[in-house]
Amino acid sequence: MDQLALVIGLSLLFGSGLIGGVFFAFSCFVMKALARLASSTGIAAMQSINIVVINPLFLGVFMGTALLSLGMLGYTIGCGADPSALYYLGGSIIYLAGTFVITLSINVPLNNKLAAVSACDPASSCIWDRYLTRWTFWNHVRTMAAIMAALLFTLGFMQNG
Repeated sequence: MDQLALVIGLSLLFGSGLIGGVFFAFSCFVMKALARLASSTGIAAMQSINIVVINPLFLGVFMGTALLSLGMLGYTIGCGADPSALYYLGGSIIYLAGTFVITLSINVPLNNKLAAVSACDPASSCIWDRYLTRWTFWNHVRTMAAIMAALLFTLGFMQNG
């Protein structure tokens, strides 16, 4: 595997690890802390988080890792018998499907629905309870996918060490 692929592989390792850490924090304590708040406060806090997360640093790592994963997919398909290719291929597929696709198809739509809710509306409590359950479940999936991708990228990188 050439030097560019090694640099991209290392970037994928760091990117998926960082994103896995962010998702892990939400699964372990952020969502649990928000669930302990009154629904109006929890909704308002999550609405604020969903606005603030749209920033160049987070999106650069999240989307950049997805773009590099796409590039690595193309590269590894042409690598043939390279021992690291299968690890990079697997990590790329898991990152794309388990973090990027789930985020865009499930978590972002849930966030958009929550954005339309008035935190002061008495009916928002039921919406918040459903949101917490569903969003957190899919965040657990995203967490595991990012961590598994990071592990596969590590193994791929080690094959070339």
